[in-house]
Amino acid sequence: MIKTIIFDFGDVFINLDKEGAIETTKATLNLQEFPEEMLSVNCLYEQGLISTEEFKDFYFQNFKNISEETLKDAWNYILKDFPEHKLDFLKQLAKDGNYQLILLSNTNELHIDWVKENISVFEDFKKQFDKFYLSHEIQLRKPDTEIYEFVLRENNLKPEECLFVDDLKENTDAAKSLGIHVWNIDPKTEDVCTLFATHKHLF
Repeated sequence: MIKTIIFDFGDVFINLDKEGAIETTKATLNLQEFPEEMLSVNCLYEQGLISTEEFKDFYFQNFKNISEETLKDAWNYILKDFPEHKLDFLKQLAKDGNYQLILLSNTNELHIDWVKENISVFEDFKKQFDKFYLSHEIQLRKPDTEIYEFVLRENNLKPEECLFVDDLKENTDAAKSLGIHVWNIDPKTEDVCTLFATHKHLF
């Protein structure tokens, strides 16, 4: 029986435009493909292993004509709206109190700053969770199994009593390898609010 539900943030609650962000970043930086070094820096930033200033300095050094504003706009392009019905669903879930609710998100300081400034319900959203884990704050990142082991250990959880909801298969596969139940949600065709209808066999 499920006792704890662990949710991702992007494309589970807040809508993302991943394809648009890739194209916008390529156009902004005049790239055909992303260099490995750039992808590595992005991952380090998500894991909180480099600061925002170090992250920005990498781009300023490698892309001479980019301004701070242009960089931030391209980096945050991926972030879109937060549908109100998803917050209503989460609030009802928290109010019912049948499950421990945990957020586990790969993100970074610039994205969270944008969310705080542009998504008015963010603080209300955050309050619904028993624990709120952001990759750059805990210096762990999905899909590394260490991040799931950290959450299980910190909250004294049994994997078989947890459900993890994430839009990336590599993330749910890693959680599943530890015995956690998973829902690899497709943001184009599925909605987190149908959780109990589509996964009633778990509850």
